[in-house]
Formats: sequence, structure tokens, C-alpha cells
Amino acid sequence: MSPERGPLFLARRTYRLRRLSDAARMLPIAGAVLFAVPLLWETEGVRTTRAMFYIFGLWIVLAVIAGVISARLRPTESEDIPKGTQER
Repeated sequence: MSPERGPLFLARRTYRLRRLSDAARMLPIAGAVLFAVPLLWETEGVRTTRAMFYIFGLWIVLAVIAGVISARLRPTESEDIPKGTQER
């Protein structure tokens, strides 16, 4: 007989936390690719101010997304804090 296996599907909370941590890991890579987009623009038809608005707008959007992901990855009050770690 085969050994007893665990559940086929993960708990909903665990699954969402794993996907959020995956998103947090991919955010810098996506940001680097998106920051490189102005390099592909033709120089004759694009003004420098338009490129700067794009870069700073993207920077703000990435910061907001990182803040949302960070807030959702924090442990809630109902979750136990592991022993040996101290809250600051």
C-alpha cells in the first residue's frame, strides 16, 4: 500500500501567501523591464519630459504595489509569533 498523503489542495490562506510572496519576488524584475521601456522609444518623437513622467509614474506605482503586498504579507494579530523572535 502507498503511504498516506497530505491534502491535495493547500489551505486558501497558505496558497494566497505563497502567491503574494511570488509576486513580491517578481516585482523588481518586472520593474526593471518596465524601466527599460523608454530606451525603446524613438528619440525624435519623444520628449524628455514624457519619459521622465513615465519613469516617476512607474516608480510611484511600483512603490504602491510593493506597499500593498508588504501589508498583506504581515502576520495578523490572530497568527502566533514564533518563539525566539521579538516584536520591535
